[in-house]
This record gives sequence, structure tokens and C-alpha cells, in this order.
Amino acid sequence: MTFLHRYTIILAIAAAAVLTACGVDRNIKRGEKHLALGEYFEASNEFKQAYSKTPAKERTKRGQVAARLALCYDKINSTQKAIAAYRNVIRYKQDSIGTHYALGRQLMKNGNYKEAAQEFQIVLDSLPDHQLAREGLLSAKGAPGWKEEGSRYIVKKIELFNSRRAEYSPMLFGDQYDQLYFTSTRNEAQGDELSAITGTKPGDIFFSQKDDKGKWSKPEAVTSGLNSAYDEGACCFSVDGREMYLTQCSSDPSYPRYAKIMTASRSDAAWGAPKVLEITRDTLSSYAHPAVSPDGNWLYFVSDMPGGQGGLDIWRVRITGGGLGGVENVGRPINTEGDEMFPTFRPNGDLYFSSDGHQGMGGLDIFIATVGKDRRWHIEHPGYPLNSAGDDFGMTFEGPHNRGYFSSNRGDGRGWDHIYSFELPEIIQTAKGWVYEQDGYELPAAQVYMVGNDGTNQKLPVKSDGSFEQVLKPGVDYIFMATCKGYLNHKEELHIVQTDESEEHVMQFPLPSISVPVMIDNIFYDFDKATLRPESTTALDELVQLLNENPNVTIELSAHCDYKGSDAYNKRLAQRRAESVVTYLIEHGIASDRLTPMGYGKEKPKVIRKKLAERFTWLKEGDVLTEDYIKQLSEEKQEICNQLNRRTEFIVLRTTYGMFDKDGNMTSPPPKPKKQLEPDDDEGWEIEF
Repeated sequence: MTFLHRYTIILAIAAAAVLTACGVDRNIKRGEKHLALGEYFEASNEFKQAYSKTPAKERTKRGQVAARLALCYDKINSTQKAIAAYRNVIRYKQDSIGTHYALGRQLMKNGNYKEAAQEFQIVLDSLPDHQLAREGLLSAKGAPGWKEEGSRYIVKKIELFNSRRAEYSPMLFGDQYDQLYFTSTRNEAQGDELSAITGTKPGDIFFSQKDDKGKWSKPEAVTSGLNSAYDEGACCFSVDGREMYLTQCSSDPSYPRYAKIMTASRSDAAWGAPKVLEITRDTLSSYAHPAVSPDGNWLYFVSDMPGGQGGLDIWRVRITGGGLGGVENVGRPINTEGDEMFPTFRPNGDLYFSSDGHQGMGGLDIFIATVGKDRRWHIEHPGYPLNSAGDDFGMTFEGPHNRGYFSSNRGDGRGWDHIYSFELPEIIQTAKGWVYEQDGYELPAAQVYMVGNDGTNQKLPVKSDGSFEQVLKPGVDYIFMATCKGYLNHKEELHIVQTDESEEHVMQFPLPSISVPVMIDNIFYDFDKATLRPESTTALDELVQLLNENPNVTIELSAHCDYKGSDAYNKRLAQRRAESVVTYLIEHGIASDRLTPMGYGKEKPKVIRKKLAERFTWLKEGDVLTEDYIKQLSEEKQEICNQLNRRTEFIVLRTTYGMFDKDGNMTSPPPKPKKQLEPDDDEGWEIEF
């Protein structure tokens, strides 16, 4: 080889080295730009190229690039790659205390508890007061025992809901909990571009429907404008089911991504396009993971806004008729120096959330916060298998039962979240009731009050089908009162005894209208007489109870006949029958001046209401069962109409009986309302593990 050839090769090698160095710097610069915007997947690709191009002898630079790469893998839940990258940082002596703490957390997520303990100990040797490292060390030492001990939870992966990408934050919806909403980054999500944050499609909200046989349908994306090209997820619903709260992360090529909470309204069984919910005027903080308290009075959410305990905290804001009230941090012991996320409520008021700041088994663990008799939050760790070495979060409950769904990335080498079912077998007693207009439809606008002799005093939310559910305590006597504007009240009583099996106590609350006649079913008279038959007693006693529950009401008690027979005879018979019912009511304690007997004979034929038209499809709402109308029908239908005309009913005349004296003053002014106590989150705390 000539000198010229040798010199040419040396120049080529030098030029390649210069180009490589320029390429590394270019990759690093692009990686830092992506990192500043939170685009961890794209940043990891740039840092990975920079690392592979950096010569092994450039140990300092190689270690620095490995640190950025480790951070990106950490953020996108690529646990094993993150562990390898953190170890390279240590190998090239570019590590800090933060490196060892972060490595310890990743080793916990991988189930390497012994190695994780060593990393946390390194941190504590230098910083003895590092609270998160102390909790991490205790977790690493305790997790193997908690896993071996286990719990009564039954956990199963639900393949139908899962894909080869991420599914998380399931939320049951519907009066029968027969719809499941969740977030997924599967290929069916909207948009053609992959997220620079995760390397997958941006998340969309999907749902699955359960049929009458209990089988779930294949998940489909929610249409009607709810999803967009951005990330949507972690949704929840208002108590009445009319509003959805969800998290959205929009994209901006020159601005960091901040999560925000949106609301969408339900109309005609479809969700509308979401709108931003302004919680504060702080535009530099994230707001995510909404959860509505069972009473509908509070919106809980997650934020990194100033004033927290550290990392991401759980906050809450009061929901009022005029909008949102003041924001407050729920404080300790729920929030820690770590991250607390994904709050959700069980209908009994227990708050479930996920945290990496409390002692756990690795990653995010699920914790349960309950308010004790001391009115303070108490924290419980439900153990394995509900929790695992991976991230466990996003609970949803099937009504009052301790079963439902949650999300976890346990056992997934790529860190994808998937949906699991859970159940904790338990013995619970519940009340389930329906509130509806007598002879009519459900009353979702009704209110149900529950009072127990143990001091319980609650207002229970009524769902769109007029139903409500509530967990009951053994040994307690309960009174339930259903009310609704324009209707009379109805009361039911329950005595709950200890049982060996779960039991559901079903109650009906038919509320009579104060504006239309109300049919009294099962009133029977002797043929062609006004004598009440013995089988009428049950219906009459229910009417006595109704009048006692509504002491300020006066009624007209009317009896009606069919068109057969003379007008005068029918009217006399109807009057005597109405008087027979009034006599019974008076004999059972109802004041006579609250009752007006009226016999109409055939003067007021039955007017068909919608509910009755659904039962007899050949009748239409508004039809009047006159003699001429009936005689046009077949014999079978004529007899049905005559039966409908032969009826006893009442209509409310006044709703102010006994409320005012002769001078117009109220006889007994309503008592001043007592102050309603709220759980005081600012008082002391106690943690139980």
C-alpha cells in the first residue's frame, strides 16, 4: 500500500468520526426536544441511536446518553429496557442518588425485590431521610411475604376486552351495569399517526355491551364525536348518568402536553363532543383522572399543581348547581411525596386510588381509603393478587358488590396495560328499590331518604330507571322515604338481621300523583252491593298508610260503574261504595274531614293513559271509554273496557290540611336545618397496612 493510499484511508476514517460525532449530537438534540415536549417514545429512539453511535471509550458521554434513555424507558413503562439503561448509567459512572432510586423502582416492577432493596439501601446510606427510598426498602422486604400470604381476591384477565396494545381505566355504566367503557390504543382507535409519547395510536374510549344472557360484546369505539385524534381516557360518570367526565391530552408541536378534564353530555343514548372543564385558572398544571363521589357533591381528580404533597396528588372540588366550588388537596395520609392517581369510588363511599408512594408490591399499587368513626381517612392495602409487581389501577365496581374490573400491566414485558376482573367474595345485604308514578313510569327526579336507628341519615341517588341501591348493616332498623315534586310520599321499613349469605331486599315505591286520579287496585264489593269483600283489606290498609305518610293531604274518594243499568241506579250504588271505603278509612284513624266520598256512576268513563295503552295495545293514550266507544269493539274487548270503568280511585284535593290555623299562620313551623357534617380531611390521619 502506497503512502498516498494509506493517507487517503486515514482521512476517510477521520471524516467518518467527525460525521459520527455530528450525528450523535444531532440525535441528542432531537431527543432533548422530544423529551421537553413529553414525547418519550420518539425521544427514546433518538437517544438509542445516539448511544449506539457513541464509542465505548467515550464513557462519560455514553453514560449521560444512557441516563436520558433510561428516563424515556421509565416513562413509557418499558421496565426491562429501563433497568438495562440505568445499569449502563452506573457502569459508566454517571449515576446519582436519583439513578439508584429509579433503578430500585424499576426492579420492584420487575419483581426483583432483593436487588431493589440493595438500590434503596444505597440511597438511604447517603440520604437517611429519603422518605420514598425508606418506603421502597420496606416494600422490597415485605412484598415477597405479601405475595405468599395472598388474599381472598379472585383476579382473572379478560381476553375479550384486551388487544395487543394498551387497555386501561375500565368504568361500568348503566342502571344494570351492563356497559363497560375503557381506554385503548388498539389499531381501531382514530387517527393514522402514532403517538410520539407511546409509539401507539392515541388512546380512544371504547365500550362493550352485556346482553340478556350476561355475554359481553366485542368492544367498539364510542362514536358521535366523543373521541378525537388526541388521547382520551380515564372517564367516569355523574350520579344521574347524564354527564361523562374524561381526560384528554391534546398535541402541540411547540408546547408541553398538559392533561385536562373534559365533560360530555348524553342525549338520545349518545355522547356529545367533549368540552373543557375549567377547574382553576392555572394553565401550566395537568388535570386528569376524574372521579365523582357517590353523593354527587365532589369531583376528585389528579394534578401536579402547586400546593401538593409531591409528585401527582389527588385533589377535589365541590360540585354545585352554579358550577364548581373551591379546590382542595385531600392531604395525608392519601397523598405522599410520590404519585397518587386514578381515584375511584365504591358506592359505599370507600375511595380507591393507586400510589407508588405508599408501601406496595411494585409500580402503582391499589389502596383503599375509608372514613372511620373518628372521621379520618384510614388507608388499607388489599394485598395480592389484586396488587402485583406491575402497575395496578383504575377500579370500577358492579354496584354495591365488591367485584368489577381494573387494569394492570403485570406480566407484560412491553408494559402494556390490560383489563382484569376481580371479586372479593363477601356477605353483604343490600336494599334495591324502584320509585315510579303509580300507574305510570319511573321517576328519576325522585329523592330517597334513608334513616337508621344507628344514626344513619342519607339521601340516596336515584338512577335513570328510577332505581337505587344501598348497602345495609345487620342489626339496624331502616326507614326509606321516597319523595318527588307533584307526587305523594311513600315510606318503607326494613329490619336487617345477620345472615350467612348475601341478600337483596327489594322494595317498591309507587308515588300517587297529586294532579290526576289514582287507581286503587284490588277493591272488591259484593255483587250489586256496597259491601266491601274481605280481600279488599290489603289495598285499603295500604291507602290508610299512604294517608298517614302524607298527613297534610285531603282526597276525594270516588267510585265508578260501567254503562250497564240506569243512570240513577249506578250513581246510587257508586255513592254507597265510595262511602263504604271512607267509613273503613275513618274506622282506621283517618280524620273524616280529609275524606270526600263521591259516586259518579258512569258519568266519568276511564281515560286511557300511556302505561295502560302499552298493556292493551289496541287502546291509545287519550281514549275515553264511553258507551259508544266500547260498543264498537269485540265482546272480549268490551268486557275489558267495562272492567276498567268499574273502578275505585282517589284524587288529591288539598296538600295543606292542618298546616295553618284560622288566622293563616303555620301551626308548626319547620325546624331549622341541622348542619350537615362532611368528612374533615384536614384532621389527623392514620394508616393501616
